[in-house]
Amino acid sequence: MSPEEYCQQKAASSGSSFYYSFLFLPPNRRRAITALYAYCREVDDVVDECQDPYIAATKLAWWRLELDHLYAGKPEHPVTQALLPVLSEFNLPQEQLLEIIDGMEMDLQHSRYPDFKALSLYCYRVASVVGLLAAEIFGFTHRQTQKYAHDLGMAFQLTNIIRDVGEDARRGRIYLPLDELKRFDVPVADILNSRYTENFKKLMAFQIERAEHYYTQAMSQLPKGDRKTQRPGLVMAAIYRTVLDEIKHDGYQVLSQRTSLTPLRKLWIAWRTWIKG
Repeated sequence: MSPEEYCQQKAASSGSSFYYSFLFLPPNRRRAITALYAYCREVDDVVDECQDPYIAATKLAWWRLELDHLYAGKPEHPVTQALLPVLSEFNLPQEQLLEIIDGMEMDLQHSRYPDFKALSLYCYRVASVVGLLAAEIFGFTHRQTQKYAHDLGMAFQLTNIIRDVGEDARRGRIYLPLDELKRFDVPVADILNSRYTENFKKLMAFQIERAEHYYTQAMSQLPKGDRKTQRPGLVMAAIYRTVLDEIKHDGYQVLSQRTSLTPLRKLWIAWRTWIKG
């Protein structure tokens, strides 16, 4: 299996909305974004799949060294081997790839966030940085597009947090800011024990409102001249906003279920959004 095939398999098997967003890209950009996505999946899987935090930290340290090897032109892993030719074609700073690992390490150090300011740093590292790297691969001519990519990454991560409240709680994690739980009178125990209340519904409505604000802000910052090249982000935004709509329609039932769209529906949204451009 070639490095490119490895990355393609990693992306396709995830079933992520991200995968559907770059199906229609030109081959060189599709290979590049697939390699970047595979890298994100690899380091994310370290935290999700390792039960021992020490082992997870050791693996993330290995990935830091592997990035040194990549930028020295001597990668060892299939994902970094696939990223090597991408570096000469697109501007992908090593510092930003390292920041993604910094975000994953936050998952080893924190299972709660006191307020949105603290959560924002996590979202920036695991999502906004990815958005900035993706924008480089898709191509842009206006610096304003970087602000769009930053805010869109925030919106995506906030959507993930909303969708995965119950799933994260079963892992002992709560990403909803603790001061906001207090404001809406939702005890931590309610989240951990999947206790669905009216106050919880109000809390989630507030979370969705903030995520939607980031989507609106991102779209307002995308220059018209870069809209065509940045269509993959628009595709993913359309898919993710549909997920938020489904969560609202279901009455914020995120404690006991994980809202998702079928592959066919994602493909339809992707095609429709791409054509509309």
